Amino acid sequence: MSAGIFEIAKAAGFDAAHRLPGALDGGGFGRLHGHSFRVEATLRGPAAAATGWVEDLALLEAALEEAAAELDHSLLNDHPGLENPTLEALCLFFTGRLGRRFPNLARIEVSRPTLGERCSLSIR
Repeated sequence: MSAGIFEIAKAAGFDAAHRLPGALDGGGFGRLHGHSFRVEATLRGPAAAATGWVEDLALLEAALEEAAAELDHSLLNDHPGLENPTLEALCLFFTGRLGRRFPNLARIEVSRPTLGERCSLSIR
């Protein structure tokens, strides 16, 4: 296998409600409402000689699903760190959950696909 830096990614979905307490409420964002969210975690690094891969995608999938399950069908505002649950705050939440386990975590992207909205956090 040729040398290089690769990026691999897994995605998960969750549904949750929230309200944005700091919103200028022209759009009703301060009221309780819900979304379907998608989170994608990207790992970056060389392929290991022993396995030929950057990381076991099954391990990344399990960790991402576990983190998404914490939020699924909940009120995001009730979770520590998500009192103002913006897309940016959600990126930080997932980074906190995955960053310790995957030191090669390069990016977290959280989106609301039905609205065409997304936020990416580049970690390294």
